[in-house]
Amino acid sequence: MYELMVKDSFAAAHNLRDYKGKCERVHGHNYIVEAYFTSETLGKDGLAVDFTILKKHLKKIIDKLDHRNLNEDIVFFKKNNTSAENIAKFIYDYLKANVKKAGINKVAIYESDSSMAAYTED
Repeated sequence: MYELMVKDSFAAAHNLRDYKGKCERVHGHNYIVEAYFTSETLGKDGLAVDFTILKKHLKKIIDKLDHRNLNEDIVFFKKNNTSAENIAKFIYDYLKANVKKAGINKVAIYESDSSMAAYTED
């Protein structure tokens, strides 16, 4: 099994609902996103999938989140809290539906250097 990872970042505001503490107020993060893909095979070129293709797909979903108030601007987060866990799932679901040359395995979201949440279906 081959594993590939691409990385990108975005800045966004959000607040946590049903949370007691300072994160219930609107604040922002410079999120780092890592998307992990797997493939059982390689093409004739020796690649599972070109990193450029994976980066393009990740950038497309990142652009929808970048410089947004997630609670107000993204329909998914009107019903789902804007936790790092739910942001990871949101990105994962998009990549699962749109990347056909390799299977999405995991999405990790870093809110800071010391705080990360990940989503995988395993």
